[in-house]
Amino acid sequence: MGPDIDAFEQELEERIGGVHAVALSSGTAAIELALRLVGVGPGDVVIAPSFTFIGTVGPIVHLGARPVFVDSESDTWNIDPAIVEEELRTQARAGQRVAAVIAVDIYGQCADYERLVPICLEQGVPLLEDAAEALGSTRSGAAAGSFGDLSIISFNGNKIITTSTGGMLLSSTRSLIERARYLATQARLPAPHYEHEDVGFNYRMSNLCAAVGRGQLRSLDEKVARRRAVCSRYQAALGSVDGVSFMPEAPQGMSTRWLTVIQVNESRVGVSRQAVQELLDRDGIEVRPAWKPMHLQPVFRSLRMLGGDICAEIFRQGLCLPSGSGLSDDDLDYVIACLLRALGR
Repeated sequence: MGPDIDAFEQELEERIGGVHAVALSSGTAAIELALRLVGVGPGDVVIAPSFTFIGTVGPIVHLGARPVFVDSESDTWNIDPAIVEEELRTQARAGQRVAAVIAVDIYGQCADYERLVPICLEQGVPLLEDAAEALGSTRSGAAAGSFGDLSIISFNGNKIITTSTGGMLLSSTRSLIERARYLATQARLPAPHYEHEDVGFNYRMSNLCAAVGRGQLRSLDEKVARRRAVCSRYQAALGSVDGVSFMPEAPQGMSTRWLTVIQVNESRVGVSRQAVQELLDRDGIEVRPAWKPMHLQPVFRSLRMLGGDICAEIFRQGLCLPSGSGLSDDDLDYVIACLLRALGR
Protein backbone atom coordinates (compact mmCIF):
# COMPACT_ATOMS: atom_id res chain seq x y z
CA MET A 1 0.00 0.00 0.00
CA GLY A 2 1.05 3.63 -0.42
CA PRO A 3 0.02 7.10 -1.58
CA ASP A 4 0.10 6.33 -5.31
CA ILE A 5 -2.83 3.93 -5.00
CA ASP A 6 -5.10 6.61 -3.54
CA ALA A 7 -3.86 9.14 -6.09
CA PHE A 8 -4.37 6.77 -9.04
CA GLU A 9 -7.93 6.04 -7.93
CA GLN A 10 -8.67 9.75 -7.59
CA GLU A 11 -7.16 10.64 -10.95
CA LEU A 12 -9.19 7.94 -12.70
CA GLU A 13 -12.35 9.10 -10.93
CA GLU A 14 -11.72 12.60 -12.26
CA ARG A 15 -10.97 11.29 -15.73
CA ILE A 16 -14.21 9.28 -16.04
CA GLY A 17 -16.44 11.51 -13.94
CA GLY A 18 -19.25 10.64 -11.55
CA VAL A 19 -17.67 7.45 -10.23
CA HIS A 20 -15.79 6.11 -7.23
CA ALA A 21 -12.88 3.74 -7.85
CA VAL A 22 -10.86 1.02 -6.16
CA ALA A 23 -7.60 -0.20 -7.71
CA LEU A 24 -7.29 -3.99 -7.94
CA SER A 25 -4.87 -6.67 -9.06
CA SER A 26 -6.65 -7.37 -12.39
CA GLY A 27 -9.73 -6.65 -14.43
CA THR A 28 -10.88 -10.23 -13.83
CA ALA A 29 -10.67 -9.68 -10.06
CA ALA A 30 -12.80 -6.56 -10.56
CA ILE A 31 -15.45 -8.58 -12.43
CA GLU A 32 -15.56 -11.20 -9.68
CA LEU A 33 -16.00 -8.56 -6.97
CA ALA A 34 -18.67 -6.79 -9.04
CA LEU A 35 -20.63 -10.03 -9.36
CA ARG A 36 -20.33 -10.70 -5.65
CA LEU A 37 -21.43 -7.17 -4.77
CA VAL A 38 -24.69 -7.54 -6.73
CA GLY A 39 -25.38 -10.89 -5.08
CA VAL A 40 -24.51 -13.40 -7.80
CA GLY A 41 -24.15 -16.88 -6.37
CA PRO A 42 -24.62 -20.59 -7.05
CA GLY A 43 -27.42 -21.42 -9.46
CA ASP A 44 -27.96 -17.84 -10.63
CA VAL A 45 -28.27 -16.81 -14.28
CA VAL A 46 -26.04 -14.05 -15.67
CA ILE A 47 -26.58 -12.76 -19.22
CA ALA A 48 -23.32 -12.02 -21.06
CA PRO A 49 -22.10 -11.58 -24.62
CA SER A 50 -20.68 -14.58 -26.40
CA PHE A 51 -18.25 -12.40 -28.33
CA THR A 52 -15.69 -11.57 -25.65
CA PHE A 53 -12.57 -12.77 -23.86
CA ILE A 54 -13.09 -15.58 -21.33
CA GLY A 55 -12.09 -13.24 -18.48
CA THR A 56 -15.56 -11.69 -18.77
CA VAL A 57 -17.42 -14.90 -18.02
CA GLY A 58 -14.95 -17.03 -16.06
CA PRO A 59 -15.86 -15.34 -12.75
CA ILE A 60 -19.54 -16.19 -13.34
CA VAL A 61 -18.66 -19.88 -13.39
CA HIS A 62 -16.29 -19.60 -10.43
CA LEU A 63 -19.17 -18.21 -8.37
CA GLY A 64 -21.34 -21.22 -9.27
CA ALA A 65 -23.62 -19.18 -11.52
CA ARG A 66 -24.55 -19.97 -15.13
CA PRO A 67 -23.89 -17.71 -18.13
CA VAL A 68 -26.53 -17.31 -20.81
CA PHE A 69 -24.77 -16.10 -23.95
CA VAL A 70 -26.15 -13.45 -26.29
CA ASP A 71 -25.21 -12.70 -29.90
CA SER A 72 -23.71 -9.42 -31.16
CA GLU A 73 -25.22 -6.54 -33.07
CA SER A 74 -23.87 -6.38 -36.60
CA ASP A 75 -23.38 -2.60 -36.46
CA THR A 76 -21.30 -2.47 -33.24
CA TRP A 77 -20.25 -6.09 -32.56
CA ASN A 78 -21.45 -5.56 -28.98
CA ILE A 79 -24.16 -7.46 -27.10
CA ASP A 80 -27.56 -7.15 -28.81
CA PRO A 81 -29.95 -5.17 -26.54
CA ALA A 82 -33.05 -6.55 -28.29
CA ILE A 83 -32.09 -10.11 -27.38
CA VAL A 84 -31.24 -9.05 -23.82
CA GLU A 85 -34.64 -7.39 -23.45
CA GLU A 86 -36.52 -10.40 -24.80
CA GLU A 87 -34.65 -12.80 -22.52
CA LEU A 88 -35.18 -10.67 -19.40
CA ARG A 89 -38.92 -10.48 -20.07
CA THR A 90 -39.10 -14.19 -20.82
CA GLN A 91 -37.32 -15.03 -17.56
CA ALA A 92 -39.53 -12.61 -15.61
CA ARG A 93 -42.73 -14.17 -16.99
CA ALA A 94 -41.45 -17.57 -15.95
CA GLY A 95 -40.70 -16.28 -12.47
CA GLN A 96 -36.98 -16.86 -12.93
CA ARG A 97 -34.35 -14.53 -11.51
CA VAL A 98 -31.61 -13.08 -13.70
CA ALA A 99 -28.90 -11.99 -11.29
CA ALA A 100 -27.04 -9.60 -13.62
CA VAL A 101 -26.34 -8.53 -17.19
CA ILE A 102 -22.75 -7.98 -18.31
CA ALA A 103 -22.07 -5.78 -21.34
CA VAL A 104 -18.60 -5.63 -22.89
CA ASP A 105 -17.19 -2.59 -24.68
CA ILE A 106 -15.62 -4.74 -27.35
CA TYR A 107 -12.31 -3.70 -28.89
CA GLY A 108 -12.70 -0.27 -27.27
CA GLN A 109 -16.25 0.55 -28.46
CA CYS A 110 -18.98 1.17 -25.89
CA ALA A 111 -22.10 -0.96 -26.02
CA ASP A 112 -25.54 0.54 -26.65
CA TYR A 113 -26.21 1.82 -23.13
CA GLU A 114 -29.04 4.08 -24.27
CA ARG A 115 -31.02 0.85 -24.65
CA LEU A 116 -29.33 -1.46 -22.14
CA VAL A 117 -29.64 0.84 -19.10
CA PRO A 118 -33.44 1.32 -19.26
CA ILE A 119 -33.98 -2.36 -20.12
CA CYS A 120 -32.13 -3.45 -16.98
CA LEU A 121 -33.77 -0.77 -14.84
CA GLU A 122 -37.21 -1.87 -15.99
CA GLN A 123 -36.51 -5.46 -14.91
CA GLY A 124 -34.57 -4.51 -11.77
CA VAL A 125 -31.47 -6.37 -12.94
CA PRO A 126 -27.97 -4.97 -12.22
CA LEU A 127 -25.96 -3.96 -15.28
CA LEU A 128 -22.20 -4.52 -15.17
CA GLU A 129 -19.96 -2.81 -17.72
CA ASP A 130 -16.79 -4.62 -18.80
CA ALA A 131 -14.82 -1.67 -20.17
CA ALA A 132 -11.52 -3.56 -19.97
CA GLU A 133 -10.56 -2.53 -23.51
CA ALA A 134 -12.25 0.85 -23.63
CA LEU A 135 -10.61 3.40 -21.31
CA GLY A 136 -10.69 6.66 -23.26
CA SER A 137 -13.76 5.86 -25.38
CA THR A 138 -17.14 7.59 -25.09
CA ARG A 139 -20.80 6.98 -25.81
CA SER A 140 -23.20 9.95 -26.16
CA GLY A 141 -20.63 12.16 -24.45
CA ALA A 142 -20.15 9.91 -21.40
CA ALA A 143 -16.96 8.01 -20.69
CA ALA A 144 -16.52 4.26 -20.81
CA GLY A 145 -16.60 2.97 -17.27
CA SER A 146 -19.47 5.22 -16.23
CA PHE A 147 -22.46 3.25 -17.51
CA GLY A 148 -22.87 0.21 -15.29
CA ASP A 149 -24.10 -0.14 -11.76
CA LEU A 150 -20.54 -1.41 -11.48
CA SER A 151 -17.90 -1.10 -14.20
CA ILE A 152 -14.40 -2.42 -14.67
CA ILE A 153 -11.23 -1.26 -16.41
CA SER A 154 -8.17 -3.39 -17.17
CA PHE A 155 -4.54 -2.28 -17.07
CA ASN A 156 -3.11 -5.55 -18.38
CA GLY A 157 0.05 -5.27 -20.44
CA ASN A 158 -1.83 -5.29 -23.76
CA LYS A 159 -4.25 -2.47 -22.90
CA ILE A 160 -3.96 1.17 -24.01
CA ILE A 161 -2.42 2.13 -20.68
CA THR A 162 -0.93 -0.48 -18.39
CA THR A 163 0.27 -1.06 -14.87
CA SER A 164 1.83 -4.35 -16.05
CA THR A 165 -1.07 -6.12 -14.38
CA GLY A 166 -4.04 -4.52 -12.68
CA GLY A 167 -7.59 -3.26 -12.94
CA MET A 168 -10.09 -0.86 -11.46
CA LEU A 169 -13.64 -1.32 -10.19
CA LEU A 170 -15.94 1.70 -10.59
CA SER A 171 -19.39 2.72 -9.43
CA SER A 172 -21.40 5.85 -8.83
CA THR A 173 -22.46 4.24 -5.53
CA ARG A 174 -19.75 4.90 -2.96
CA SER A 175 -20.90 2.17 -0.58
CA LEU A 176 -20.34 -0.51 -3.23
CA ILE A 177 -16.77 0.62 -3.78
CA GLU A 178 -16.08 0.79 -0.05
CA ARG A 179 -17.38 -2.76 0.30
CA ALA A 180 -15.15 -3.84 -2.60
CA ARG A 181 -12.13 -2.17 -1.03
CA TYR A 182 -12.80 -4.00 2.24
CA LEU A 183 -13.19 -7.41 0.56
CA ALA A 184 -10.15 -6.86 -1.68
CA THR A 185 -7.93 -6.16 1.34
CA GLN A 186 -8.48 -9.56 2.99
CA ALA A 187 -11.63 -8.16 4.68
CA ARG A 188 -9.48 -6.73 7.42
CA LEU A 189 -11.38 -4.68 10.01
CA PRO A 190 -9.94 -1.45 11.45
CA ALA A 191 -8.22 -2.82 14.55
CA PRO A 192 -4.64 -2.79 15.89
CA HIS A 193 -4.48 -6.52 15.21
CA TYR A 194 -5.80 -8.63 12.33
CA GLU A 195 -9.57 -8.87 12.85
CA HIS A 196 -11.92 -10.52 10.36
CA GLU A 197 -15.67 -11.04 10.15
CA ASP A 198 -15.55 -12.09 6.48
CA VAL A 199 -13.19 -14.06 4.28
CA GLY A 200 -11.78 -11.59 1.77
CA PHE A 201 -9.29 -11.59 -1.07
CA ASN A 202 -5.79 -10.38 -1.83
CA TYR A 203 -7.04 -8.32 -4.77
CA ARG A 204 -5.55 -4.86 -4.20
CA MET A 205 -3.17 -3.22 -6.64
CA SER A 206 0.34 -2.54 -5.38
CA ASN A 207 1.63 0.99 -4.86
CA LEU A 208 4.36 0.41 -7.44
CA CYS A 209 1.85 -0.61 -10.12
CA ALA A 210 -0.33 2.38 -9.26
CA ALA A 211 2.65 4.71 -9.71
CA VAL A 212 3.17 3.29 -13.20
CA GLY A 213 -0.53 3.76 -13.92
CA ARG A 214 -0.44 7.41 -12.89
CA GLY A 215 2.35 8.05 -15.36
CA GLN A 216 0.52 6.17 -18.10
CA LEU A 217 -2.76 7.99 -17.48
CA ARG A 218 -1.15 11.33 -18.36
CA SER A 219 -0.60 10.14 -21.94
CA LEU A 220 -3.96 8.40 -22.42
CA ASP A 221 -5.32 10.93 -24.91
CA GLU A 222 -2.18 10.72 -27.04
CA LYS A 223 -2.27 6.91 -26.99
CA VAL A 224 -5.94 6.84 -28.02
CA ALA A 225 -5.28 9.38 -30.79
CA ARG A 226 -2.45 7.22 -32.12
CA ARG A 227 -4.59 4.06 -32.09
CA ARG A 228 -7.28 5.87 -34.04
CA ALA A 229 -4.70 7.23 -36.48
CA VAL A 230 -3.35 3.71 -37.04
CA CYS A 231 -6.88 2.51 -37.81
CA SER A 232 -7.40 5.40 -40.22
CA ARG A 233 -4.21 4.49 -42.07
CA TYR A 234 -5.42 0.92 -42.47
CA GLN A 235 -8.80 2.16 -43.67
CA ALA A 236 -7.20 4.44 -46.26
CA ALA A 237 -5.00 1.63 -47.55
CA LEU A 238 -7.57 -1.18 -47.55
CA GLY A 239 -10.86 0.66 -47.96
CA SER A 240 -11.06 -0.02 -51.68
CA VAL A 241 -10.25 -3.75 -51.42
CA ASP A 242 -13.43 -5.62 -52.28
CA GLY A 243 -14.32 -8.09 -49.55
CA VAL A 244 -12.35 -6.39 -46.77
CA SER A 245 -14.36 -4.48 -44.17
CA PHE A 246 -13.61 -2.89 -40.81
CA MET A 247 -15.33 -3.13 -37.46
CA PRO A 248 -18.03 -0.44 -37.62
CA GLU A 249 -17.87 2.57 -35.32
CA ALA A 250 -21.22 3.62 -33.81
CA PRO A 251 -22.10 7.25 -34.64
CA GLN A 252 -23.16 7.85 -31.02
CA GLY A 253 -19.66 7.37 -29.69
CA MET A 254 -15.92 7.35 -30.15
CA SER A 255 -14.03 4.06 -30.01
CA THR A 256 -10.47 3.89 -28.77
CA ARG A 257 -9.78 1.45 -31.63
CA TRP A 258 -7.90 -0.60 -29.04
CA LEU A 259 -7.47 -3.06 -31.87
CA THR A 260 -8.09 -2.48 -35.55
CA VAL A 261 -10.10 -5.47 -36.73
CA ILE A 262 -10.94 -6.35 -40.31
CA GLN A 263 -13.15 -9.00 -41.84
CA VAL A 264 -11.87 -10.97 -44.82
CA ASN A 265 -14.69 -12.30 -47.02
CA GLU A 266 -13.02 -15.26 -48.73
CA SER A 267 -15.57 -15.54 -51.52
CA ARG A 268 -14.89 -11.94 -52.61
CA VAL A 269 -11.22 -11.54 -51.73
CA GLY A 270 -10.19 -14.96 -53.00
CA VAL A 271 -8.18 -15.80 -49.89
CA SER A 272 -9.23 -16.87 -46.42
CA ARG A 273 -8.60 -15.08 -43.14
CA GLN A 274 -6.43 -17.99 -42.05
CA ALA A 275 -4.33 -17.83 -45.21
CA VAL A 276 -3.77 -14.09 -44.73
CA GLN A 277 -2.72 -14.73 -41.15
CA GLU A 278 -0.22 -17.42 -42.23
CA LEU A 279 1.30 -15.20 -44.92
CA LEU A 280 1.74 -12.31 -42.51
CA ASP A 281 3.32 -14.62 -39.98
CA ARG A 282 5.98 -15.53 -42.55
CA ASP A 283 6.70 -11.80 -42.84
CA GLY A 284 7.24 -11.56 -39.09
CA ILE A 285 3.91 -9.79 -38.46
CA GLU A 286 1.77 -11.05 -35.60
CA VAL A 287 -1.97 -10.95 -36.27
CA ARG A 288 -4.72 -12.87 -34.50
CA PRO A 289 -8.26 -13.97 -35.24
CA ALA A 290 -11.08 -12.05 -33.61
CA TRP A 291 -12.31 -13.42 -30.28
CA LYS A 292 -13.67 -16.93 -30.59
CA PRO A 293 -17.22 -16.69 -29.18
CA MET A 294 -17.81 -18.28 -25.82
CA HIS A 295 -20.60 -20.52 -27.09
CA LEU A 296 -18.12 -22.11 -29.50
CA GLN A 297 -15.60 -22.86 -26.76
CA PRO A 298 -15.55 -26.54 -25.73
CA VAL A 299 -15.82 -25.68 -22.04
CA PHE A 300 -19.15 -23.87 -22.58
CA ARG A 301 -20.66 -26.14 -25.22
CA SER A 302 -23.60 -27.16 -23.01
CA LEU A 303 -24.72 -23.62 -22.10
CA ARG A 304 -27.57 -21.63 -23.68
CA MET A 305 -26.83 -19.38 -26.60
CA LEU A 306 -29.33 -16.82 -27.88
CA GLY A 307 -28.61 -16.27 -31.56
CA GLY A 308 -24.99 -16.72 -32.50
CA ASP A 309 -24.70 -16.36 -36.28
CA ILE A 310 -23.34 -12.80 -36.17
CA CYS A 311 -20.53 -13.31 -33.68
CA ALA A 312 -19.63 -16.67 -35.27
CA GLU A 313 -19.24 -14.92 -38.62
CA ILE A 314 -17.11 -12.18 -37.08
CA PHE A 315 -14.82 -14.87 -35.68
CA ARG A 316 -14.68 -16.78 -38.96
CA GLN A 317 -13.69 -13.70 -40.96
CA GLY A 318 -12.15 -11.41 -38.33
CA LEU A 319 -8.46 -10.53 -38.14
CA CYS A 320 -6.88 -8.25 -35.51
CA LEU A 321 -4.09 -6.16 -37.02
CA PRO A 322 -1.03 -4.66 -35.28
CA SER A 323 -2.52 -1.65 -33.50
CA GLY A 324 -0.17 -0.52 -30.74
CA SER A 325 0.21 3.15 -29.87
CA GLY A 326 3.97 2.73 -30.29
CA LEU A 327 3.71 1.41 -33.86
CA SER A 328 5.99 3.58 -36.00
CA ASP A 329 4.98 4.91 -39.41
CA ASP A 330 7.68 2.78 -41.05
CA ASP A 331 6.41 -0.35 -39.30
CA LEU A 332 2.86 0.52 -40.31
CA ASP A 333 3.92 0.98 -43.93
CA TYR A 334 5.57 -2.44 -43.84
CA VAL A 335 2.49 -4.11 -42.35
CA ILE A 336 0.23 -2.51 -44.95
CA ALA A 337 2.49 -3.55 -47.83
CA CYS A 338 2.62 -7.15 -46.59
CA LEU A 339 -1.12 -7.16 -45.94
CA LEU A 340 -1.93 -5.97 -49.47
CA ARG A 341 0.39 -8.63 -50.87
CA ALA A 342 -1.29 -11.31 -48.73
CA LEU A 343 -4.65 -10.16 -50.04
CA GLY A 344 -3.38 -10.48 -53.61
CA ARG A 345 -3.32 -6.74 -54.26
